[in-house]
Amino acid sequence: METETSETRKNAKLAIIELANMISVPMSLNAVVQLNVADAIWQNGVNSPLSASEILSRLHIVAGGDSENLQRVLRMLSSYDVFTEYLNVGENGVVERKYSLTEIGKTLVTDEDGLSYGAYVLQHHQDSLMRAWPLVHEAVLDSSTEPFVKANGEAAYDYYGKRPEMNELMQKAMSGLSVPFMKAVLSGYDGFQGVEKLVDVGGSAGDCLKMIMQKYPNIREGINFDLPAVVAKAPKIPGVTHVGGDMFKSIPSADAIFMKWILTTWADHECKAIMENCYKALPKGGKFIACEPVLPNESDDSHRTRALLEGDIFVMTVYRSKGKHRTEEEFKKLGQEVGFSHFRPLCFDYFHTVLEFQK
Repeated sequence: METETSETRKNAKLAIIELANMISVPMSLNAVVQLNVADAIWQNGVNSPLSASEILSRLHIVAGGDSENLQRVLRMLSSYDVFTEYLNVGENGVVERKYSLTEIGKTLVTDEDGLSYGAYVLQHHQDSLMRAWPLVHEAVLDSSTEPFVKANGEAAYDYYGKRPEMNELMQKAMSGLSVPFMKAVLSGYDGFQGVEKLVDVGGSAGDCLKMIMQKYPNIREGINFDLPAVVAKAPKIPGVTHVGGDMFKSIPSADAIFMKWILTTWADHECKAIMENCYKALPKGGKFIACEPVLPNESDDSHRTRALLEGDIFVMTVYRSKGKHRTEEEFKKLGQEVGFSHFRPLCFDYFHTVLEFQK
């Protein structure tokens, strides 16, 4: 073992302290979203550096707020490139710090449709989810029950379904991610050409289906297929029928079936059951198009790999202890086992990959 004073040993101890304290990062991120800091900085499209007290003045907090504590949060998140920090040392030696948004910080700005990645941050840090995280080790000791279930007494989707505020936040979070992702997909993927009837499995409010149909007028009929409680709150969309049901029992027939971020929350045998129902619902030559996080074969310290591996642990903790992110080869194998003869992976987004299976 290295001596305690060696550079290697000192850096190792520093790294483990950083990892132990890392909860400060997502919790501080959650705080700035709760406070709506990004929108306060980004007013009328201007990203001028502001001090913590100037940001607070734009938040209209009744009691005024504590600018020093806000600055502490902003300073820490600046080290993770959420904000850019500017220092100005006055003649009296007093340091003034100001903050603007980086490209990462801009993902938290509310757009013209009322969407941002902020809801995704908030959705991950709700009380019921936070109760599950100290039990991650339980997924190793006993994988028959998810940490979320052990913490809350029931499965996450059942829990959400009984709490309208959680369901609404989930829909807003998914919309915030879906819209920019679908713009990237629709700009580079041509797999919807020739499709006349399309089913979106787990389509939530129908945002993705609406975007696809606007880009491809050849799709004359769209079916937004999700749980009855979800589609009951979905808005009316021209050409789209909202259908409630259970994907494990059957899926409406169509020329193509689309789903996004569904397979990753289920174990292999459950994925096969979903994919078998897709196969049955498609005609010969029909397409099953899935958008999923796809793991690299080898681990490294890139942002992409870390985001994917972290998401994998989130799935294990909250949704399914044997649900998981998969590699391309693992997805291909699942498709082959249910009968799909052709497989084509296409990457339009650093986190998600379009997986095209053809019957």
